[in-house]
Amino acid sequence: MSDRRMVFQENRLWLPFEALPANLPVEASLRLPEGWLAQRVSPGQAVPLGVEALGLRDAHPRMAQEDWLQAGRAYQWLEWEGGHRFCGGCASALKPGEGQGRRCPACGRTVFPSNATAIIVLIHRGEGGRRQWALARSPHFKPGVYSAVAGFTEPGESLEECVHREVAEELGIRIQRLSYFGSQPWPFPNGLMVGFTAEYLDGELQADPSELEDARWFGRDDMPPLPSPISIARWMIDAALDVR
Repeated sequence: MSDRRMVFQENRLWLPFEALPANLPVEASLRLPEGWLAQRVSPGQAVPLGVEALGLRDAHPRMAQEDWLQAGRAYQWLEWEGGHRFCGGCASALKPGEGQGRRCPACGRTVFPSNATAIIVLIHRGEGGRRQWALARSPHFKPGVYSAVAGFTEPGESLEECVHREVAEELGIRIQRLSYFGSQPWPFPNGLMVGFTAEYLDGELQADPSELEDARWFGRDDMPPLPSPISIARWMIDAALDVR
């Protein structure tokens, strides 16, 4: 058994790795290419003495960045396997298939792991000391927190089309000069965040009340509470403020 092992109980990770018992009754187990062994135990399994069960967000400060990324990857794999035990066409039990897929022995259907892709965009207007950024507040955020606008891609839609649509729907404005910033796997539970920056073109900033509580322009000196440092949203804002 690998000495680089992580154990999940529902959506919580057991830490520290060094205190994990050698023998556990596991419901699922998989090996990652980087030499990690990921296991899932039942919700009723008692947490061993000397071990804590933490959500991935809470676990981040306790882990090296590379270990946290591997934990997020493992969690996504376990979640995908747990949700793909039966064929969506004929309901037969799926078996290991080609590569990392799962195949139905009855009808031959094969499924492969996939991400739910979402865009996130940080919009600016003005220059120099008068530059402002459009940030919005979701009802799901912690109190007072504002972030860049994000949304999932729809079937048949490019990333760029998704950015323009989400901005128009959620903020009521148009943008130009769209630029790619970067991407981030987001294991809550199986996302891939693709980040962009853009320049304001026209329109009046107005939050869609079905999605957002508020949306405003913020300057460098009046920034609200911001998202967690583990998120690409925060990386983008920090980069814009030149504090990364």
